Amino acid sequence: QEQLVESGGGLVQPGGSLRLSCVASGFTISRSAMSWYRQAPGNERELVATITILGSRTSYADSVKGRFTISRDNAKNTVYLRMNSLKPEDTAVYYCNGWGLWGQGTQVTVSS
Repeated sequence: QEQLVESGGGLVQPGGSLRLSCVASGFTISRSAMSWYRQAPGNERELVATITILGSRTSYADSVKGRFTISRDNAKNTVYLRMNSLKPEDTAVYYCNGWGLWGQGTQVTVSS
Protein backbone atom coordinates (compact mmCIF):
# COMPACT_ATOMS: atom_id res chain seq x y z
CA GLN A 1 0.00 0.00 0.00
CA GLU A 2 1.39 3.37 -1.02
CA GLN A 3 1.29 5.90 1.78
CA LEU A 4 2.97 8.88 3.43
CA VAL A 5 3.22 9.20 7.20
CA GLU A 6 4.19 12.48 8.86
CA SER A 7 5.59 12.93 12.36
CA GLY A 8 7.42 15.49 14.46
CA GLY A 9 4.68 18.01 15.13
CA GLY A 10 3.89 19.37 18.56
CA LEU A 11 3.60 22.43 20.76
CA VAL A 12 6.49 24.88 20.65
CA GLN A 13 7.04 28.41 21.92
CA PRO A 14 7.51 31.32 19.52
CA GLY A 15 11.07 31.39 18.29
CA GLY A 16 11.45 27.65 18.72
CA SER A 17 12.21 24.92 16.21
CA LEU A 18 10.75 21.65 15.02
CA ARG A 19 11.71 19.06 12.42
CA LEU A 20 8.94 17.27 10.60
CA SER A 21 9.50 13.92 8.90
CA CYS A 22 7.54 12.23 6.15
CA VAL A 23 8.22 8.54 5.59
CA ALA A 24 6.99 6.95 2.38
CA SER A 25 6.09 3.31 1.97
CA GLY A 26 4.92 1.28 -0.98
CA PHE A 27 6.78 3.46 -3.47
CA THR A 28 10.16 5.12 -3.86
CA ILE A 29 10.26 8.88 -3.33
CA SER A 30 13.23 9.12 -5.69
CA ARG A 31 10.65 9.01 -8.47
CA SER A 32 8.83 12.16 -7.32
CA ALA A 33 9.22 15.76 -6.35
CA MET A 34 7.96 16.16 -2.80
CA SER A 35 6.21 19.00 -1.02
CA TRP A 36 4.97 20.17 2.35
CA TYR A 37 1.65 21.95 2.68
CA ARG A 38 -0.14 23.37 5.69
CA GLN A 39 -3.70 24.22 6.60
CA ALA A 40 -4.76 26.45 9.47
CA PRO A 41 -8.34 26.45 10.79
CA GLY A 42 -10.62 28.36 8.45
CA ASN A 43 -7.93 28.65 5.79
CA GLU A 44 -7.25 26.86 2.54
CA ARG A 45 -4.38 24.41 2.31
CA GLU A 46 -1.26 26.26 1.18
CA LEU A 47 2.03 25.14 -0.34
CA VAL A 48 4.93 25.64 2.05
CA ALA A 49 7.94 24.08 0.31
CA THR A 50 8.89 21.82 -2.59
CA ILE A 51 12.02 19.83 -3.38
CA THR A 52 12.95 18.27 -6.71
CA ILE A 53 13.69 14.58 -7.20
CA LEU A 54 17.44 14.81 -6.58
CA GLY A 55 17.11 17.65 -4.10
CA SER A 56 18.98 20.06 -6.32
CA ARG A 57 16.26 22.68 -6.23
CA THR A 58 13.92 23.89 -3.53
CA SER A 59 11.23 26.53 -3.38
CA TYR A 60 9.39 28.14 -0.48
CA ALA A 61 6.37 30.24 0.29
CA ASP A 62 7.38 33.83 0.98
CA SER A 63 6.06 33.52 4.52
CA VAL A 64 8.62 30.83 5.44
CA LYS A 65 11.67 31.79 3.35
CA GLY A 66 14.80 31.95 5.45
CA ARG A 67 13.17 30.06 8.33
CA PHE A 68 12.14 26.67 6.88
CA THR A 69 14.31 24.15 5.05
CA ILE A 70 13.02 21.19 3.07
CA SER A 71 15.35 18.24 2.48
CA ARG A 72 15.16 14.63 1.44
CA ASP A 73 16.99 11.38 2.02
CA ASN A 74 16.06 9.10 -0.85
CA ALA A 75 17.93 6.19 0.74
CA LYS A 76 15.64 6.44 3.77
CA ASN A 77 12.58 7.22 1.63
CA THR A 78 12.03 10.26 3.84
CA VAL A 79 11.41 13.97 3.39
CA TYR A 80 12.03 16.52 6.13
CA LEU A 81 10.93 20.05 6.97
CA ARG A 82 13.16 21.91 9.38
CA MET A 83 11.29 24.86 10.88
CA ASN A 84 13.19 27.55 12.78
CA SER A 85 12.11 30.86 14.32
CA LEU A 86 8.55 29.62 14.53
CA LYS A 87 5.75 32.15 14.81
CA PRO A 88 2.16 31.78 16.06
CA GLU A 89 0.98 32.20 12.47
CA ASP A 90 2.83 28.98 11.57
CA THR A 91 0.26 27.05 13.61
CA ALA A 92 -1.42 24.57 11.27
CA VAL A 93 -1.70 20.94 10.30
CA TYR A 94 1.27 20.13 8.07
CA TYR A 95 0.87 17.65 5.24
CA CYS A 96 3.38 15.81 3.09
CA ASN A 97 2.58 15.42 -0.62
CA GLY A 98 4.12 13.51 -3.48
CA TRP A 99 3.49 10.75 -6.02
CA GLY A 100 -0.16 11.84 -5.99
CA LEU A 101 -0.46 11.00 -2.30
CA TRP A 102 -1.20 12.93 0.88
CA GLY A 103 -0.23 12.03 4.40
CA GLN A 104 -2.61 12.27 7.35
CA GLY A 105 -0.98 15.44 8.65
CA THR A 106 0.82 16.43 11.82
CA GLN A 107 -0.28 19.30 14.06
CA VAL A 108 2.13 22.16 14.75
CA THR A 109 1.10 24.65 17.41
CA VAL A 110 3.21 27.72 18.15
CA SER A 111 2.13 29.36 21.39
CA SER A 112 3.53 30.71 24.62
